[in-house]
Amino acid sequence: MSTFATASVSTHILDTSTGRPAADVPVSLVARTGSDARWVALGGSATDADGRCKDLPALPEGTTHVRLDFDTESYFTAKKQAEAQQDAPRVRDSGAFFPEVAITFAVTPGEHYHVPLLLNPFGYSVYRGS
Repeated sequence: MSTFATASVSTHILDTSTGRPAADVPVSLVARTGSDARWVALGGSATDADGRCKDLPALPEGTTHVRLDFDTESYFTAKKQAEAQQDAPRVRDSGAFFPEVAITFAVTPGEHYHVPLLLNPFGYSVYRGS
């Protein structure tokens, strides 16, 4: 929940190669209080079965920039192992081309930022959601 003094962040991931949410993706949250300030790790979470990260840490007062770090390699490794067990056909899968995705954005106190990640093995896209 945001207050006048802080911004808040949420995210979710959709695997566009399957049209399904990406579950169990580790997500880390880091923040800083100015362009020249050091990044501070705030903690992290993992996406749930619906691809959502509902329990990211709160942002400290004075935060101006936020970075979400997504561990996409672990997701694609687990997905590849599950497909191998199901003997599913492979589609040019050479593992995780992007082993991690880091999204950095500016925030304003009192605002909520929902930043979805649209992910597939060979590309990704992000946007500010609602």
